Amino acid sequence: MHVPDGFINAPVSVAAGVVAAGAVAAGLRGARRELDERTAPLAGLVAAFIFAVQMLNFPVAAGTSGHLLGGALAAILVGPWTGVLCIAVVLLMQGILFADGGLTALGVNITVMGVVTVVVAYALFRGLVLLLPRTRRSVTVASFAAALVSVPAAAAAFTLIYAIGGTTDVPVPKVLTAMVGVHVLIGVGEAVITMLTVGAVVAVRPDLVYGARGLTAPLKLRVDGELVDAAPAAAPAAGGSPKKLWIGGVVTALVLAGFVSFYASASPDGLEKVAADQGIDKNVEEHAAADSPLADYGVQGIEAPRLSGGLAGAIGVGATLAVGTGAFWGVRRRRTAALEA
Repeated sequence: MHVPDGFINAPVSVAAGVVAAGAVAAGLRGARRELDERTAPLAGLVAAFIFAVQMLNFPVAAGTSGHLLGGALAAILVGPWTGVLCIAVVLLMQGILFADGGLTALGVNITVMGVVTVVVAYALFRGLVLLLPRTRRSVTVASFAAALVSVPAAAAAFTLIYAIGGTTDVPVPKVLTAMVGVHVLIGVGEAVITMLTVGAVVAVRPDLVYGARGLTAPLKLRVDGELVDAAPAAAPAAGGSPKKLWIGGVVTALVLAGFVSFYASASPDGLEKVAADQGIDKNVEEHAAADSPLADYGVQGIEAPRLSGGLAGAIGVGATLAVGTGAFWGVRRRRTAALEA
């Protein structure tokens, strides 16, 4: 759902940029409370993983594909404030390096794909985990529902922005119906990916999952015919380094972006398809970074598609990991400095 330049007029794009900048500023402050010495590296990994999985377009309908937005996944794994920053880092890397998502539309994209998805998903997620039994399974079930709803919510948010500042005269009801309709289907894929990823991390390191903190029910033992709480086991790595998870995540992201992405669907994603069918793309503008050596997720000068795309994906994962990890460590250090002052 990367909005290109030309879909939204300049005044509304600027306004969305202000909203996005405010959200990032708030995220920087809020992330200080969410990140510690163990989760700061994980936040950079989450950004890199989302970048990689966004390269894996999956078919959802005739001639249409979808890809992960990632807001729900980021919010549940590392917290809502940090989640907004994760998506902002991913979108910045995609726009600058790969000409994916307009630069003048960066504020629109962060607002729609970052802020809206995170707010909607995390609010629903928290509500569900309060209602469901306090178990790890509840976390994965809630993550599925939160991710499912977040995608059509983002589609509706784009439609609202289009209604205010669209550069074409396509009737808003037609845009809303088309956008929400196809993104409900994409939401199913988003929900599955989010549920599986959250479930995998919860299974090995529940202590690192922000949304799972304090939710696991204590183990019960039957003693003399009565159920009593068992003594809590030591956390898998309480206070320890999440090095194994980090290395496994990096390797997975590199494999997905560098190899599996070659088999992704080549069909246009939901926004591209709706824009082409409804005529929203009449005023689309060429991307300012169209001549980038990595534009369109390929390395300029390398003719072999598999090698070109795989290398570009690996470079993207590395760049996103470096920028994200550096930013989150910086946020963490500022928190430490504030506490010591």
